[in-house]
Amino acid sequence: MTLEIDRTRFANLAVDAHEDGVWVVTLNRPAKRNALDSHTIEELVEFFSAAPRAGIRAIVLAANGDHFCAGLDLVEHHQADRSPAEFMHLCMRWHEAFNKMEYGGVPVIAALKGAVVGGGLELASAAHIRVMDQTTYFALPEGQRGLFTGGGATIRVTDLIGKSRMIDMMLTGRVYQGQEAVDLGLAQYITEGSSLERAMELARKAAQNLPLSNFAICSAVSHMQNMSALDAAYAEAVVAGVVNTQPDARARLAAFADKSAARVRPNN
Repeated sequence: MTLEIDRTRFANLAVDAHEDGVWVVTLNRPAKRNALDSHTIEELVEFFSAAPRAGIRAIVLAANGDHFCAGLDLVEHHQADRSPAEFMHLCMRWHEAFNKMEYGGVPVIAALKGAVVGGGLELASAAHIRVMDQTTYFALPEGQRGLFTGGGATIRVTDLIGKSRMIDMMLTGRVYQGQEAVDLGLAQYITEGSSLERAMELARKAAQNLPLSNFAICSAVSHMQNMSALDAAYAEAVVAGVVNTQPDARARLAAFADKSAARVRPNN
């Protein structure tokens, strides 16, 4: 049974469904540079919890305004004056939202622009594919703010760029942009034009895959990275046993066998 998502429930996210199974989720607090307050985090938890059961084939995570996300809403954080326990539980909700993205099994493509800073980088790093445009820049200014990352940067950003670069970004406020950011792994694509248009192209391509294959790619790989090599090899074999014998793949395998399927070719 397919779950229905009530798009009217979201205030800080704009949620759009397309006929090809691609959904666009847009951070919609442009006046705040799409900074993440507690309400936005709860909406992300709600949407990404429902997405795998809603028949969604791919998700583009975009942003309204000039910036993708400037991170934690520092004004809200300052005014809330939370206790250590309260902020710990808030961080756990951030982890819940981003884990739902990374491990949910639906491809998430982030269309980046402007600031991808602090918690915004933590959010972007939970996506499976990141597309940046020429305005995009990445930073972790927590050290300068008297803060420490709480939304998974020590896990995901470190995994992308390595421990030494992660520590450097936090200690010095170093900013990465342009081709250097792609070369480091902060994004996989850089575009001269709209990152949203390129992200939509990639999402539509991913949406053509069988859902079970995408589920394995977008959940099993991350789970296996958390295992020992021996356990990961076992888990990979089990997942391959399920995915590679799925009935829906028979027509695609037949097309490959009779040479009617498209072959892999190098880019021109």
